Amino acid sequence: MGRQFIKSDVEIHERERVYQRFFAIEKISLRHRLFNGGWSGVFTRELFVRGPAVAAVLYDPVNQLIGLVEQFRIGIYDSESSPWCKEVVAGISEPNELDDDVIIRELQEEAGVIPEVLHKICHYYSSPGGTNERLTLYCALADLSQAGGIFGLPQENEDIKMLVLKEDDVFQGLYHGEYSNAATLICLQWLMMNKTAMQERYRCAGNNQ
Repeated sequence: MGRQFIKSDVEIHERERVYQRFFAIEKISLRHRLFNGGWSGVFTRELFVRGPAVAAVLYDPVNQLIGLVEQFRIGIYDSESSPWCKEVVAGISEPNELDDDVIIRELQEEAGVIPEVLHKICHYYSSPGGTNERLTLYCALADLSQAGGIFGLPQENEDIKMLVLKEDDVFQGLYHGEYSNAATLICLQWLMMNKTAMQERYRCAGNNQ
């Protein structure tokens, strides 16, 4: 199989930030080692610089409810479906912020919920061919029986509806186009397989009513 390539098997020849506003784009010239030996020629890639982010599915283990948010997303404006997306709560980390602190803040800002138990699911890179965005996913346990409403920060042009849905309804729509982003699909698939463990963890935490 050969050895596993690592970061030192890449040589960066030039790295230039060509765009900087809310997001950034870098133009990078590089070469890397090849599987059959030797080095590639120098080539250029554009990198969408987004960095670390977090996302969480809200789950009420007692009432078997799932909390999602709905908001406008420019990335699906040209799709055949609505440009309003049902998704898990998510946010971008600021420099030196801990993931747990970021997702707790985002849950309050986007859903008006303070989680009683926070369980880390996994992390993954959303599209490593073109962006360095790395998402850390959570399951946030809370009583959702009185949750819901309109949230978001007006100064960031956020208009977010918090939805509280029956878990059976969510799971039935999982593969029928209801949810069109990877973080939401991964979180919901994980929850579908691990909801019994989350119910037990919530009970052990003393939150079962």
